[in-house]
Amino acid sequence: MTGDPRVHYCQCDMCRRATGSAFAVLAWLPSADVSWLGEEPCFRRSSPLAKRGFCQACGSPLTLAYDAALSEIALHVGTFDNPADLEPQYNYGSSQRLGWVCCGIDLPHRDTEERW
Repeated sequence: MTGDPRVHYCQCDMCRRATGSAFAVLAWLPSADVSWLGEEPCFRRSSPLAKRGFCQACGSPLTLAYDAALSEIALHVGTFDNPADLEPQYNYGSSQRLGWVCCGIDLPHRDTEERW
């Protein structure tokens, strides 16, 4: 990875289902700035508008890519060697946030119309 990613919490239904958690923490980068040291992820369609990459060996979720923006890819922050360096800057899918989630509640909010 090169460059500074755009990092956010994602509260949307699609990310909750894909991660098995209350939210995802994603770091967005230009796709051209991402390279894999070992095997590339396996991919599956997570909705009609996006696909997810995961590790074939352990199943860990690794990436998110929207069909309409293939020049950009999101990497799950928990998969980085130094995730503490990647602090979220805003919330996405805010209207779908579970009522008991308080991480980043003071950050700016952006919403999405998509529901899966």
